[in-house]
Amino acid sequence: MSSITDFASLRRAMTENGEQPEGPARNARAEQLLAEAEKLGIPLAVIEALGHQLKVYNYSSEKDKMFVPFARLLRMWDESPEDFDEYETHSLHWVFKWMSAGMLGQPHIPLASIEKWLGEMEHRYRLAGHSERAVRSAEFSVAAHVGDVGRAERAYAAWLAADRDRTADCHACELHEQGWWQAERGRDAEAVELWRPVLEGEFTCAHEPHAALASSLLPLLRLGRLDEARAHHLRGFRLVRPMESMRTAYAKHVEFCVLTGNEARALELLAERPAYFTDSGNPRSKLDFLAVVALLTDRLVELGLGGQTVPGPAGRSWTAAELAVHARAEAEALAARFDERNGTSHVGAWARARMARRPLVERLPLGVRTERPVSARTTARSAAGVRPAAVAEPQDRDLPALIAEARRLSDTLQPDAMEAWAAVARAAEDLEGVELDARDRAEIADHEAMGRGPEGAGLFERAAELYAEAGDPGEALAARARAAYVRALTGDVEGALAAVAEPYERVLALYAEGGTGVRQTASVVIGRARILMRPVHEADGPVPSEALSAAREAAREVLALVEAPAREDGTAGDGGQDGADVRLASRAAEARAMLAETAARAGDLRAAAELFEEAVARYVGAGLPWFAVEYEARLASLVHHLGDAARAERALRAALEHGGAHLEAAGRAQLHLRLAEVLDGLGRVAEAAEHALEAAHWADEAGEGPTLGAWARQQLGGLLLRQGRWAEAAEVLESALADLSAETHGDGAVVQTQWWLGDCLSELGEHRAAAERRLQAAGIARHWPEQQDHATLAHLAAESLSHAGLPAEADRAYARAGDLWRSLGNAHGLVRSLRARAWLALRTEAGLETARELMARAVEECEAALAGADDGEARLRLTDELGGTHRQFGDLLARSVADVEDEPDDITRSVWEEALSRTEQAISVFAGLGADALHDRTGAELAAGRLEADLGRPAEAAARARAVLAAYEAAGDDPAAAPPRRAEAERLLHLVEKRSED
Repeated sequence: MSSITDFASLRRAMTENGEQPEGPARNARAEQLLAEAEKLGIPLAVIEALGHQLKVYNYSSEKDKMFVPFARLLRMWDESPEDFDEYETHSLHWVFKWMSAGMLGQPHIPLASIEKWLGEMEHRYRLAGHSERAVRSAEFSVAAHVGDVGRAERAYAAWLAADRDRTADCHACELHEQGWWQAERGRDAEAVELWRPVLEGEFTCAHEPHAALASSLLPLLRLGRLDEARAHHLRGFRLVRPMESMRTAYAKHVEFCVLTGNEARALELLAERPAYFTDSGNPRSKLDFLAVVALLTDRLVELGLGGQTVPGPAGRSWTAAELAVHARAEAEALAARFDERNGTSHVGAWARARMARRPLVERLPLGVRTERPVSARTTARSAAGVRPAAVAEPQDRDLPALIAEARRLSDTLQPDAMEAWAAVARAAEDLEGVELDARDRAEIADHEAMGRGPEGAGLFERAAELYAEAGDPGEALAARARAAYVRALTGDVEGALAAVAEPYERVLALYAEGGTGVRQTASVVIGRARILMRPVHEADGPVPSEALSAAREAAREVLALVEAPAREDGTAGDGGQDGADVRLASRAAEARAMLAETAARAGDLRAAAELFEEAVARYVGAGLPWFAVEYEARLASLVHHLGDAARAERALRAALEHGGAHLEAAGRAQLHLRLAEVLDGLGRVAEAAEHALEAAHWADEAGEGPTLGAWARQQLGGLLLRQGRWAEAAEVLESALADLSAETHGDGAVVQTQWWLGDCLSELGEHRAAAERRLQAAGIARHWPEQQDHATLAHLAAESLSHAGLPAEADRAYARAGDLWRSLGNAHGLVRSLRARAWLALRTEAGLETARELMARAVEECEAALAGADDGEARLRLTDELGGTHRQFGDLLARSVADVEDEPDDITRSVWEEALSRTEQAISVFAGLGADALHDRTGAELAAGRLEADLGRPAEAAARARAVLAAYEAAGDDPAAAPPRRAEAERLLHLVEKRSED
């Protein structure tokens, strides 16, 4: 920390302190600087130090400390206004507004004092000749705070009617406040429209669009503009996160999470700001925060999570239920203090209404991962149209009705059949003296076995015994075939084939004798075919031909059976009943899918695609679209591989539609992610991002956030980046990185994510953080056999380090990148790294000589590469690079003496001459490239003209300007380059002609 020896060092110290993060440390330093200023004995130094102190207090959690330095400033003004320069005079009047707002936020300051202060502000503004715009704005704030709507509306109108002058708040702040009032009055659309110039970056300031983004969240939700609300949350929270003074805006982001089913993220946000529970310097913003904490914790209690540990005030642990009581009591007590001061009930009513808000969206996917409370997840899945695992027990239906409904569902292959039979079992257990017959018990066991997967073999065998007892030998054999298939699922294909052999032979014989129907026979035959398909599905590489042949023949046997014409005894195949039996239609569809899979494994992808399409059509035609989903997904993969992205898109969309409410969360996530990839390949980036967002959401719902969800977030972040949505992309990519690992996702995914994140941070101006990400990515890529990515990342990291004001670190990174470019034989990268190092040298103690040496090396490397280039296109690109290097060499030399104001000395003139020589070489190189380099050539020509003018050669400078005009005249229309270049040439011509006249 530098010592304060004079006014200049004080000002430097205040500037440095102003650039520090908001908070007590910055405030304490401002207090120290005031003490140092008082030692200088310069009134203006004390005035500036007081102003600095006041500013840092205002933008901190210690807002209540503002009043003392302002009172002192006002006293100094009243006693010696001549001690204030023009800027400090303006600043004094400017901060009157801060005092008004600050007093409103302090319930111990009487309302009469605030009104008196408002009158004092109006009086002083009038004396100073200022517009009343800021005064009416302050009056509006007072009226709105106490709930005097009539006065607020009148002040609002007067505020907008008054002229803007230097004391009015900036456009961004004014528009934010005006939009807030419209939203308070229920005019959400008008509010959002007022905020639009701020949200779009037309008007900004230190705290905008931060505050407007936060304020827009609730109106956008109420308007149903959910995509915008999500984007504003991701973008806005990133802005307010480091701003200690923005507790009110921070609270709005927490509130947004509560109202959109993102309670877990809301808790994460609370955990990031423990001091917000207790900071007392701004009671009004504390009330905002506590009201939202009460809203969140009440919601958790409502979801059955009252016992969950949550972040709260330091000193003890808190459950959600405990914090709900505490936060509500604190908020109501604070609101009561304001109402007592104001003499109205407005603040208390507002706080209670806020704490009572209800979710506006059951769950709005945000793209970032948070753990999902179990009870909240169940609610969200139901609201999204996904059936919960358990179907509610019908209270008013008897056991026969339950059995009839369960049988109807199983006969038509409905997804709820297993649960329906489980409901029958539970109902039977509850009824004393009631015993189900063997058939009912068989179906209960059969369906329970289906739900157990590989663990269901024993139950299938029990079901077979009960079917036999019930007099249905065909269904008994079908159950045994299902038990055999379960063995295959565990990897014992040989044992499964042995187990199914007897049921297979017996059912065919029984069917031939008319002792069972085609449905039961098909169940056994399809079971055997499924077992024979296991080697096809499980093979890592090529499938043995005998396995493919066996599976294919088994599938064809199924088709021959179920599509046979009606038998004379009345039993019928699928063909005999025109597809009326959904079980047989399902077998036919599945058999076609088996044939499709064998065709794909044999390398006949087109035939496989056609067969999958036939299978899908059969399922859909039979009213069983949910069975088509798996095969539509396979079809999409095949046709995408064949280059038909549009057909892949149709298949994936159909899969999502056909899966409907029965599609599991993990499957839904995978389909959305694949659709995002297909759409991205078609160039439909915005649509792709929507599906990547859905994929991330459903992966989280499935409990696969760290695996599949991380993939989806990585893709979403990249798609957002490509749309220029830097802040949103950064939030999503940072969330993805928390889960991505080289072991699970591959180091390529980690590097790409770091790379993308570095790009986002660079665009956001967070250059040090961008450098860190790029260096981390480069650290992984350095171990790869191919070093192109390593070199690129090292170069990008150097750029970020340079922008971050770390020239020494940047130079080392550029040197490393240059070595890598050289090893790769990439002359362009090498030359650009040398040029960048030259510019860095000019900014450091290395100085002009080192810069000149580096730029000369860049020229030499470029010339050497050009001499060795054989390819015509490569020569053109290297020639253009050489011209650009000469041009930059000239610019660098000129920049090194750019601050000369008096008559140039011999050294300066010498540097200018050297710069002119380099620029002329650039002109010569660009001229050799013809019309394609016209813009570059004329730019260099004008740079040379400016140097000629600096050297006192107006005729030569004018000649160069005229040459540029003539070049564009000869070239005819040039849509981009001509107008600005002509204007620049005309300005140069005018300048040198004027100098000649002088």
